[in-house]
Amino acid sequence: MKIRPATSDDLAAIATIQAASPEASQWDPAGYLDYDCLVAVENDHVAGFLVSRQTTPGEREILNVAVALSERRRSIARRLIAAELERVRGQWFLEVRESNIAALNLYKACGFQEAGRRNSYYHNPTESGIVMKLNS
Repeated sequence: MKIRPATSDDLAAIATIQAASPEASQWDPAGYLDYDCLVAVENDHVAGFLVSRQTTPGEREILNVAVALSERRRSIARRLIAAELERVRGQWFLEVRESNIAALNLYKACGFQEAGRRNSYYHNPTESGIVMKLNS
């Protein structure tokens, strides 16, 4: 598996993965190229993606992570997160739906810890977001 920066050629695959991942944020994939976007490529196809951004010097946040349904349970999300944390050191944040137990467990396994809660942060359905933090 290769992890590399996303290009405009990857946007259709990113859109397909995102559309099949209702637990992921549903943003316009074209906008991801305005941020730091990595893709995991397996056998010449995009298997997953991660989007992050700098919020202030030394502080970043993961905006979205999703893996193709056929590629799940193969540590692709974990590899994307590890590559991004290695790429840029500092303080990291993310928010995750409180009902997304798989993502919560993944982030905890990657070293993130719960740092707070944002009530009614998500919609469709409305639920709280768990704020997680990691110092790398």
